[in-house]
Amino acid sequence: MRQSSQSNNGWNNWLLISAVVALAVAPLIFVRGEYGGADGEAEEAITEVQPDYKPWFKPVFEPPSGEIESLLFSSQAALGAGLIGYAVGLYKGRSEKTKREE
Repeated sequence: MRQSSQSNNGWNNWLLISAVVALAVAPLIFVRGEYGGADGEAEEAITEVQPDYKPWFKPVFEPPSGEIESLLFSSQAALGAGLIGYAVGLYKGRSEKTKREE
């Protein structure tokens, strides 16, 4: 009985990985055009509705190029994913440890 549940878990993992890859690749194949950030689109929409709008705040730091801005955004996303992964692993390890102790 234990052998078949481990086999099913392996297939489930591969199905989940395949679904994630498909979700990541599908927009690149089927969506044409340039990918842009939501900030630029929001700014355009605001200037269409109210052309004399002035922002309340100025950015604290303005990256010198789009590549550096992308690097900073990617680094922030990677750090956040790492912290979330660490927390999930920590709590899973703790729960497995308490199950073993019982």
